[in-house]
Amino acid sequence: MRFTKDHEWVALDGDVATVGITAYAAEQLGDVVFVETPEVGRTVKAGDGLAVVESVKAASDVYAPLSGEVVEANDELSGAPETVNEAPEAGGWFAKIKVADASEYEALMDRAAYDAFLETL
Repeated sequence: MRFTKDHEWVALDGDVATVGITAYAAEQLGDVVFVETPEVGRTVKAGDGLAVVESVKAASDVYAPLSGEVVEANDELSGAPETVNEAPEAGGWFAKIKVADASEYEALMDRAAYDAFLETL
């Protein structure tokens, strides 16, 4: 798993990356009440808005940590947005992206680097 400074996580399996928000981000948001996932087939670049998460506190964009094509969206979140809070780094994922450039993954933080980053906040 790799992480961004915007608190997204990425798990790479072959050339497909699963993307979600970290436990830290879910905790900061509070109770998630709505999730908008991306359309399958959409092409994204690293840094593009990928999904939207609304909580009782705020609405936030989820950014694509990698460039590629959305090949699957977690449609279950529309009926169960609380999954983002309950399992942010597992069942609460937002999308799967067919990665265009694997080197983007290598440039992201590993768990130790992300944990160190959190200590600076």
